[in-house]
Amino acid sequence: MLIRFLALCALTLLAACAPKRIPGTEIDDTSDTRAILSVMEQYRSAIEARDAKGIQALVSKDFREDGGTPGDPEDDLNTANLVPYLETLFPQLQSPKVELDVRRVQVGKDMATAIYYWKVSWRMPSLTPRPQKEAELEQMVFRLEDGRWKILSGI
Repeated sequence: MLIRFLALCALTLLAACAPKRIPGTEIDDTSDTRAILSVMEQYRSAIEARDAKGIQALVSKDFREDGGTPGDPEDDLNTANLVPYLETLFPQLQSPKVELDVRRVQVGKDMATAIYYWKVSWRMPSLTPRPQKEAELEQMVFRLEDGRWKILSGI
């Protein structure tokens, strides 16, 4: 009986020392990870709402995206050209739906990364009558600016 009691006490102590996780994930439950996940949710919602200014509010002043072509600066996005680009793109999209499945968040002192699975669908009648879909594993990079996490790259 005493052995069972001691084993139960040991298990309780070990469980109490285990890091807390955000429910349904393997992501540590901290104020930083929750803030980063909140930014990602705001980003997802802004895409679905086709809200260019909403996305602009989430990016760092040093935001830079190479458009998947590191050697070709023609399609690069930065803080200055992001909103004009989105304001041209968004009116062409119909019914964008975005799912973000965040797999991992790593937080440093003032930088963080999130690995996420991106699943998006939309219609673009000017291009094709059929719905379009895309799914990819992505990485979003964040920087802490004035106490808020901002997207540095990865959209």
